[in-house]
Amino acid sequence: MTRFIVVPQWQGSPSPRAMLLVDGAAAIQGDLPRSATTSVEVPLEAGEAVGTGIQRYSALRRVRDAVAAELAILEEPAMIIGGDCGSAVGGVEHAAERYPNLAVVWLDAHPDLHTPATSPSGAFSGMALRAVLGEGGHDLVLEPPVAAARIVLGGARDFDGAEEDVVTRSDIALVAPDAFGDDRALLDAVRRSGADAVYVHVDLDVLDPSAMTGVSASVPFGLTVADVVAAIARLRSELPLAGSSIAGFSPGSQSDAVGGLGAILRLVGALA
Repeated sequence: MTRFIVVPQWQGSPSPRAMLLVDGAAAIQGDLPRSATTSVEVPLEAGEAVGTGIQRYSALRRVRDAVAAELAILEEPAMIIGGDCGSAVGGVEHAAERYPNLAVVWLDAHPDLHTPATSPSGAFSGMALRAVLGEGGHDLVLEPPVAAARIVLGGARDFDGAEEDVVTRSDIALVAPDAFGDDRALLDAVRRSGADAVYVHVDLDVLDPSAMTGVSASVPFGLTVADVVAAIARLRSELPLAGSSIAGFSPGSQSDAVGGLGAILRLVGALA
């Protein structure tokens, strides 16, 4: 049985509507089974950079430690419900400890491959996948890291120049949005990595704006819910799911919350 850990972290987001991530996490939590759900307390205060170049770092560090404590007592796979994308890094870390040959599938409109030196905002959400690679020069990175050859970035379509450089010089596999018409594309990329288990992260902005309005930085020409669900199902048919996360729900209104929950619960069902 999947355990759900709700992490309403907003401090890693660059958005002026970051606090709405708290409302988004609460809305999702309302539809999860209570007996299988735990909520991590997120500091009310923003936190300080403490010389790291990461905005609100001190709060992010506290949340990361709290997530690790919750995961440490679990035997079954866990799904982290964010919050911003930075909330997923602790989940990847926990899964990688159990499966050293883990692949990470990162479904996101943005590649999240910045470091404090390249990030225009200093927001950790935009550094989250780079932290999984063990790069960034701060203690939020994974050690040991997940090798670039076992990272699959799916649905990304809004790259900064520094992020394009990372992809060009690394072994990260890209699965373009238009490739998701074939539900085997994601599985084939993971197979090529040689991994024997997979962690799946979904930032909701990977979906097309017509399918998901309750996000802070939507990008046109995204994925359909049906394509993501089919790709996850195909992936799970051949590899164990070591953990997962869903992030980025920040509905600006009640109608956005209600409209987005249907799609989100389909994704929860595919991953649980």
